[in-house]
Amino acid sequence: MVTVIGWDIGGANTKAVFLRTENGCVKEIKTALEYFPVWKDPDKLVTMLSTLKEKVGGNVKLDGVGLTMTAELSDAYQTKREGVNKILDCAARALMDLPIFVLDVNATLRSIDDAKSEPLKVAAANWAATGWMVANLIKTCVVVDVGSTSTSIIPVVYGRISAAGKSDLEKLIVGELVYTGSLRTNVAAIVQSVPFRERTVRVSSELFAQSGDVHLVLGNISEDEYSAETADGRGKTRKEALSRLARVVCADIEMLTEQEIMQIARYVYGKQVERVAEGLKQVYSRVKSVTTAEVPVVLTGIGKNFIAVDAAEKIGVDEVIDLEKLCFGDAFVYQMPLGKLARSGMIKASPAMGVALMVANKLGGK
Repeated sequence: MVTVIGWDIGGANTKAVFLRTENGCVKEIKTALEYFPVWKDPDKLVTMLSTLKEKVGGNVKLDGVGLTMTAELSDAYQTKREGVNKILDCAARALMDLPIFVLDVNATLRSIDDAKSEPLKVAAANWAATGWMVANLIKTCVVVDVGSTSTSIIPVVYGRISAAGKSDLEKLIVGELVYTGSLRTNVAAIVQSVPFRERTVRVSSELFAQSGDVHLVLGNISEDEYSAETADGRGKTRKEALSRLARVVCADIEMLTEQEIMQIARYVYGKQVERVAEGLKQVYSRVKSVTTAEVPVVLTGIGKNFIAVDAAEKIGVDEVIDLEKLCFGDAFVYQMPLGKLARSGMIKASPAMGVALMVANKLGGK
């Protein structure tokens, strides 16, 4: 039996996945997500990791932990090198006496000391965990993971990750990273103008509303799924979200009708889908050029059912596959029933799940 925890330490959200495996089969999964904006108080990362470890692992003796991160990009740190080293120091303090394996951009697990020697190799490597997991299920495909902040687009060819970019910068260039997400993206970063009363109105560049407001009023997410802070610090009711969206055009809910605000929301949503579709088309066409077989697109992340699926349909992909159905259907049989919470939590934490599986694979066999 092998027990591990996989960590995905983000700038705003940290996810943890506990796995218990036996004879190469997954017996138990527990997932947890903690909203922790690291830029506000990076020194509290140790406490947060310790608390989250107890939440998913309890008093179970762990054989090891896997770790990946994107929080090094946070402006809490002057450079990525500083961010990686400080995050790894916090992890070592929170997870003391445990073997810690750090994921790099080549989908290889490293020791903490090795990771510190080449910090840019482990910076923002979480996409490699998701890619590795899917590559064990489908030999050739493109994975689209729409998170709260950004979207990763991961090419898999002949059972191996085939990323053209390794760093965030490189991935932005080749379409494998689109910096737009389901919750935290400033509306002003998605559009510069919106249709209004048969005219076009420019938007304010202030952080008045974010993508979470758009998807809440459109019914794409629930209040509970809106896990990020709101732009104005107020609540997450539909009325409050409508109010924030009205402010994007320097108005309010007394000046605009609900239908007018909804028109703005639908327009922003469409533009966000277009941005993801542009990146997906760039990556998908590259994968299609190296095979004569059909190439499915595998969807995961909080935005899989609205942003990702619409982007895939927009460019006309061969097939769309939900990672949750892929893992919990005939292609991936678990030895015990898993609750709905564990399933949905796993898909929202795909990198944490992937790195947990990698460590379990390393310690206990595939």
